[in-house]
Amino acid sequence: MLPDREAATVASFLADHQTIKVLSRDRGGGYGEAGTKALPGAVQVADRWHLVENASSCFLDAVRKSMRDIHAAIGAAILNPKLLTAAERLQYQGFLRREDNNAAILALHRDRVPIKEIARRLGHSRGLVRKVVRGLRTDVFRTRESTLDSYLPDLEAEWAGGCRNGTELWRRLKARGFRGSLRVATEWATRRRRAEKVTDQQLQKVPSARTIARMMTIGRDHLSKADTVTITAIKTKVPALNAARNLIDRFHAVIRTKAVADLGPWIEAASESLLASFAKGIASDQDAVGAAIKEPWSNGQTEAQVNKLKVVKRQMYGRAKMDLLEARLIGAA
Repeated sequence: MLPDREAATVASFLADHQTIKVLSRDRGGGYGEAGTKALPGAVQVADRWHLVENASSCFLDAVRKSMRDIHAAIGAAILNPKLLTAAERLQYQGFLRREDNNAAILALHRDRVPIKEIARRLGHSRGLVRKVVRGLRTDVFRTRESTLDSYLPDLEAEWAGGCRNGTELWRRLKARGFRGSLRVATEWATRRRRAEKVTDQQLQKVPSARTIARMMTIGRDHLSKADTVTITAIKTKVPALNAARNLIDRFHAVIRTKAVADLGPWIEAASESLLASFAKGIASDQDAVGAAIKEPWSNGQTEAQVNKLKVVKRQMYGRAKMDLLEARLIGAA
């Protein structure tokens, strides 16, 4: 265990282990820099899981940046409040307030006012101002984890089998260990029933960016009729986002099929898309990414130990010092 993530600390550790031939790591810049400095002859291998996860996160950012275009594509620049639940109406009112703040931030940004100065003038954090400038704060509805998430396949199976009553669905889930309330199940059934009806008004309710990203990356057979029409409209009227989605599919295929020869052409294509920032990062670390595709090495074991370390730190409210962490993590092993 090292006291920090600084490149100098990692380089010092690696310099004492010159027999290392393969260095498996995540894509943090400090690790790559330290490996190149201390072990210039070692093969660096990026972590495949992080590559796939980073690609998915980048696509979600692309969807967030495209939300205004998505609203226009679906004809939902102004939502019909009659289609919203009480909770969604509160979220929509908050969205309208955020839009006013966003407009003030963007006006100052167009006048070339620095982010730090915008934050000082308007009383916002620099992180929030940076999100607005990058187009990452245009989502209307924000989703949160539901107790139903792990039971959605069971619900869909019951629905397809003809059970359309929310109370009965809840009883069947309870028999399988579901501990949520009746209201959660009945609201799901209501939303699912409405989704079967494809109308112009139904399409005016734009899902969250996270929901859209999920719907665009799963098979069409798993979408309801209304969702299928919504995604078709987005793909047709927001071609840049559809191109980004296809590039994500290509990148995942490169990883799965170990087609290292396709990595260069993918970087070139993605550099002109909404995934340009991700492509730039891949290009700067191309040797390690290429090794991740063709080499058998994995960072999975290390990531498991990191996860264990985080659990131990949370058990002690993040207050454990190095000696105690070493005793609990390494000594116990």
